Amino acid sequence: MYLISLNCNGIRSAMKKGLGEWIAREDPDLLCLQEIKANIDDIDLDFFSELGYTPTIHSAEKKGYSGTAVFSKKKEYRLEVGMGEVETRNEGRIISLFYSKFILVNAYFPSGTTGDTRQEVKMEFLSQMQTYLDKIRKENKNIILCGDVNIAHTELDIHNPKGNIKNSGFLPEEREWVSKFLESGWVDTFRKVHPESKDAYSWWTYRFQAKKSNKGWRIDYFFVTNPLEKKIEDAGIYPEMDFSDHAPVYLKIKLSL
Repeated sequence: MYLISLNCNGIRSAMKKGLGEWIAREDPDLLCLQEIKANIDDIDLDFFSELGYTPTIHSAEKKGYSGTAVFSKKKEYRLEVGMGEVETRNEGRIISLFYSKFILVNAYFPSGTTGDTRQEVKMEFLSQMQTYLDKIRKENKNIILCGDVNIAHTELDIHNPKGNIKNSGFLPEEREWVSKFLESGWVDTFRKVHPESKDAYSWWTYRFQAKKSNKGWRIDYFFVTNPLEKKIEDAGIYPEMDFSDHAPVYLKIKLSL
């Protein structure tokens, strides 16, 4: 099974930059998008249907903001949106698809970069996410979590760790959450495949020609629960794809829809 995840920074913008044609060529079994910035009526669903996908769109109440989408090559699944969170429940941040063999969770974590209030929301979201994942894990031990986590976990995952230690996305308490999350029975698939890889990033600010000089952060992930670790075939990043300020990330795993 081949999965692609991308913070598209607006699905309509990404489609104009060639995302649709690229997806048609790559033909993933599951396509997970974050920050779609669109309602269902704004998206050309016929394009995806012609490629064999069943869409799930979870838009934010605020127009042009946040939102997630999953396009699946299989129609049979149970759908859940959200995870019961309060501050972020209207922001379209969580889609979970319950298949017979595994659960897919597509998530867009809050960034926390706009001030103390949003940082508090982010930390609360992290706590709620752990609780939610622990809950659904009782139903099926095989879970794939993907999306824009808005946290660079280690110094390998960011171009300037010392200069960003006080910035949201690399705060000690955020990184500690990722460490404890992994210790609770999860695998960072990219690090499983590329344990010592440096300068492998999935996001670059549009300012200062950051991508040209590769001054980036790895904040987009595919995580799997421990029982799926041996099924990982490959995981990586497509940094050359310029549909957004994020690069698509992918997972290839011995699992079927």
